[in-house]
Amino acid sequence: MSLATSYFFLGIAVLLGVTSNSFAKSAEGFTLLIPSIITAITIVLCMYSLSLVMKNIPMGITYASFAGLTIIFTVIVGVIKYNQIPNLYSIIGLILIIIGVLMVNLLGKE
Repeated sequence: MSLATSYFFLGIAVLLGVTSNSFAKSAEGFTLLIPSIITAITIVLCMYSLSLVMKNIPMGITYASFAGLTIIFTVIVGVIKYNQIPNLYSIIGLILIIIGVLMVNLLGKE
């Protein structure tokens, strides 16, 4: 698998992770059947995608990138879907996460 393909699967994992997080909120503590099923399926597919990425990209870089990007995009979904506006300190923290993801991927060579 090429490096580009690995990053493609990382993007898929982030998308699935954000989907899983969004439906976990909609599942209301796993009391609603359909959102609960979607949450379960997307998290399993997310982990499978991450396992493919880790064949080519080191585990630490993979997970740091996945976690950071998933947090950022989950916040964006929260703003759009649930009108959850982050405060100033949250925004500063999110900016630091973005900087961290960039540093890990651009400067964190083995």
